[in-house]
Amino acid sequence: MRLQGFSTNGDRRLARRSATYAALDLGTNNCRLLVARPVRESESASGEHFRIVDSFSRIVRLGEGLTQTGRLSEAAIQRTIDALLVCREKMAARGVTRSRLIATEACRSAANGFEFIERVRERVGLELEIISRETEARLAAEGCASLADSAAKSVVLFDIGGGSSEIVWLAAGAGVPGGDRIRHWTSLQLGVVTLAERFGGAEVSYAQFSAMTDLVEAELQSFLASASCEERCQRFHLLGTSGTVTTLAGVHLNLPRYDRRRVDGLWMSRAEIDAVMNRLRRMSYAERSQNSCIGPERADLVLAGCAILEGIRRCFPSERIRIADRGLREGMLLELMRADRSVD
Repeated sequence: MRLQGFSTNGDRRLARRSATYAALDLGTNNCRLLVARPVRESESASGEHFRIVDSFSRIVRLGEGLTQTGRLSEAAIQRTIDALLVCREKMAARGVTRSRLIATEACRSAANGFEFIERVRERVGLELEIISRETEARLAAEGCASLADSAAKSVVLFDIGGGSSEIVWLAAGAGVPGGDRIRHWTSLQLGVVTLAERFGGAEVSYAQFSAMTDLVEAELQSFLASASCEERCQRFHLLGTSGTVTTLAGVHLNLPRYDRRRVDGLWMSRAEIDAVMNRLRRMSYAERSQNSCIGPERADLVLAGCAILEGIRRCFPSERIRIADRGLREGMLLELMRADRSVD
């Protein structure tokens, strides 16, 4: 079921007032849905041009075991289909009129990725689109760039995923769509799931953490070289989106339960990132599982995410990082709404 948009001029005028949009991001680890309606920027407390009317997130681990077998397992497929059925019902209940439903690294790299997409179409009635790594980087920039310091000449955006991590060099350009600000980008085939399966996630020694960090740093060298000519100023900073950085922020704030309003847009200093990562590395698997901002579903992945972040920080030293609890889904929503002229 591909939910269609409006086509006539009259329909487009109606879309400004009543259209309901959905964006679904099926990653290696998570299945996430946002349903939103456009609003005037002056009416939005977050400045995101839309109001969220429904959401859904479930850890499905679609890519579990993929690095060993090259295929999506039957158990992972069933977990994911169950989550997609929930998404379908939410979209129907909210009367979604326009949508984009994407799948990323797990489906890109699995031998049976396209077979899975067809199975979802037949079983669930949703048409998933396997996007390229370049498109993934662009959507991340579209969704997050509004959080970049408008006075900075350049910013490095990173999105640490389950099966891949996208790194983007953004040029200055307040008010310019994020996708138009990309100067360089790369996609590492390294994510929290792939690294944890390769090096270990439940119990991570100093040597294992160092090995993961060294690997990420090595993989970033060509990107670092391509961006070496770009200018950095004193306001240069990192902008991170993913479960890794939002988890770090939640733990740093000692939140009794995760709160997006406290996390999205938070600035953290280099010293604060150092402190919270050291705190996580000292925790046992059981302690990470019991932390309200991590939980048992992420306890074996968060240190792999920390290692990826540490590799990025080594290559792009910065005194501060801004945390984004927004990304691909928000980027898709903005692009759909702009195409319909539902937002400026």
